Amino acid sequence: MVSATSKRIYFTRHAQGEHNVAEDWMIPDAPLTQIGRSQSQRLHESTKETFQQTAHLLVTSGLSRTMSTTLVGYPDLKKRLEAEGKNVLVIPQLQECNGYPCDIGSDREILELNPEFAGLDLSQLTPGWNSKEGFYAWDSKSLKNRARWVRKWLRDREETEIVVVSHGDCLRYITEGQNSWTHWANAQVRLYTFVSDDDEQAELVKVRDVYPGEDFFIDEPEVSE
Repeated sequence: MVSATSKRIYFTRHAQGEHNVAEDWMIPDAPLTQIGRSQSQRLHESTKETFQQTAHLLVTSGLSRTMSTTLVGYPDLKKRLEAEGKNVLVIPQLQECNGYPCDIGSDREILELNPEFAGLDLSQLTPGWNSKEGFYAWDSKSLKNRARWVRKWLRDREETEIVVVSHGDCLRYITEGQNSWTHWANAQVRLYTFVSDDDEQAELVKVRDVYPGEDFFIDEPEVSE
């Protein structure tokens, strides 16, 4: 089993969503804008010769904007992993934290009707994954518990190099254990590894910035990401 301290986890925030532009948190499962798709294409150009050639797993949140960012931003990695029998893995634990409509994912049956998402492994989006209740509740305690689950899940996997696509608030909880308001730009990528092999919180430590992404809001953090 590989040491957790040698793992490389590439965390990526989704590209620009419609809710980012309109500041309208009522847009259901807010999709990418055309600018967001262009940002994702630039993410691809910046990473296609580096970790897209080496990563062992590609995993994303089940919201439309993260899945689209994954498909447009990491097509070479997706193609290579699919050739090895590893489809993009979609897990509900990476969904955004808040209870606004823009942060509530669509039912699996709806997502399966979208041809863009054909071939993604949606099997873990079971009924209730988007309820924002129980394990997926959006109070601070529940969010910290969910973030710890993600860290432990990543640490316990056999893959050494993993690419994760998620959301600003969720990434803050995962990487820092709280919503610190540390800024994540659209399509930004940061590399992390684990502090130890067995600490209870599965704490992460930042290694370096990988790709700066592109800001939409410059002067203040977003309410919902």
